[in-house]
Amino acid sequence: MKIIFTLLLVVFSVSALYPQILKKKIPDKVVVLTFDDAPASHFSYVAPLLQQYGFGGTFFVCEFPPNFSDSSKYMNWRQIQQLDQMGFEVANHTQTHPPVSKLSKQQFINQLKYIENKCDSLGIPTPATFAYPGYDLDPASVETLLENGYKLARIGGNRAYNPKEDHPLLIPSWGMGADNRQLIFDSFKEAKDGKIVVLTIHGVPDIEHPWVTIPPDLFKEYIQYLADNHYTVISLRDLCNYVDTEEALREITPDFGKAQKK
Repeated sequence: MKIIFTLLLVVFSVSALYPQILKKKIPDKVVVLTFDDAPASHFSYVAPLLQQYGFGGTFFVCEFPPNFSDSSKYMNWRQIQQLDQMGFEVANHTQTHPPVSKLSKQQFINQLKYIENKCDSLGIPTPATFAYPGYDLDPASVETLLENGYKLARIGGNRAYNPKEDHPLLIPSWGMGADNRQLIFDSFKEAKDGKIVVLTIHGVPDIEHPWVTIPPDLFKEYIQYLADNHYTVISLRDLCNYVDTEEALREITPDFGKAQKK
C-alpha cells in the first residue's frame, strides 16, 4: 500500500511540474494544410478538391494590394464566405499583407480588426488563428496576438510542430513550391512521434506571385498521396482537438531564435 501511495505521489508531483499540454495522444500521420493570400484558385480548384477527399484546411485571407478586386486573381468576400460554409477555416492574414514587425502596435491591431470585422459582417466565426505575412514577426507582434485573443499562429522554418515544445503562436511549417517536391514528400514522414506536419501553400496556381505558385497536377499528387497513405488532414484550428492551447500559451516560452529561421 505504501508503494502504491508513493507511486501516486510521484505521478501527482510530475503532473504538477509539467502541466498536461496535450488533451490526448497525437496519432501519427496528422497533417495541417494552410493556404495564404486568397488567390482565386483556392476557391475554384483547392476547396473542391479538399472536399472530394474529405480533408480540412485553413485559408489565411487578406486583401492583397493592389489587385485584390481583380476576381481573375483573387477570391471575393462572398467566395470566402462560401469557404466557411463548406466547413473550412477562414483565418487572419492581415488586411494588406504588411511585415508586421514594421507596424506600430495600433497599426497591427487595425490590420487584424479589419479581417475580423469583415468576417463578422458575413457570419464567419471571428478568427483565432493567424499567419505572419512573409513569416515576418517579432516579440511585440506575438504579444499583440496574445492580447487580442489569438490561440494559434503559423510561421515558417521547414520543420515539424512539436506541441510540447513549440509556442502556439510560433507553429512551424514547410513552404510548398513548384520546385521542392522531394522536400514536401520527405516532410510528410515527419508526422510521427507526437509531431504534426504543417504546410504553407499559396495559389494552385498563383497568377500574381509565380515564385510561390504550385502546379495543380503537383498539388493533386500530394493530396492523392495523403489519401492513399491514410493521413489525417485537418485545419489549423483543429489542433485544439489535441492541444490545450491555454496551457501551452502559459507554459511554453517563445523561442524567437528558432522562429525566425525561415
